[in-house]
Amino acid sequence: MEINIERNILEANDRLAVDLADLFRTKSILCLNLMSSPGAGKTSLLERTLADLGGEFKMAVVEGDLQTDNDARRVAATGAQAVQINTEGGCHLDAGMVQKALAHIDLDGLDILFIENVGNLVCPAEFSLGEDHKVTLLSVTEGDDKPEKYPLMFSISSVALLNKVDLLPYVDFDLDKAARHAKALNKDIIVMPVSCRDGEGLGQWYDWLRKERKNKK
Repeated sequence: MEINIERNILEANDRLAVDLADLFRTKSILCLNLMSSPGAGKTSLLERTLADLGGEFKMAVVEGDLQTDNDARRVAATGAQAVQINTEGGCHLDAGMVQKALAHIDLDGLDILFIENVGNLVCPAEFSLGEDHKVTLLSVTEGDDKPEKYPLMFSISSVALLNKVDLLPYVDFDLDKAARHAKALNKDIIVMPVSCRDGEGLGQWYDWLRKERKNKK
């Protein structure tokens, strides 16, 4: 019975996700689902991206968190539209939550929608949100074995951002090892070492965004 309940929940979510994907396709919006463990740097990445590309694209963010609107306020300070979803203990966003949040975002003329999922390397991987791509962040402070420990997250992501590389001199993290583990799970995943603090590697991230946005037109 528990298996049937879980299947029903996922199937209901997938039906809503198809509707969201159709909406994003109709409006030519590139939608990205950002996933990571807590503290890996999703909000910092968004702040930097929104600030650096704000003159190039019209962007908005759906922020998912257990409590507080701290991240949404940080994002809104860049001038981008931002809507907060508090899951009240839930470990992930689902398509229904995103659908409701979109009622508070002006989608007309929007180029890129970022969905910052709840910090968790397990649950968010199970729920499609109608996104074009899943993007997983892994901080170098977390350990280079995380792709092995959380294979589903990396096997379904288009991009893995190895964040906080400015801290590499102070931590035990092998970039090549982490990349090999990710690519063993998903040969097509693009691995990008980046630092939101000093900007290292963000040019490659921005070029990828430009390419994917162009593909949605």
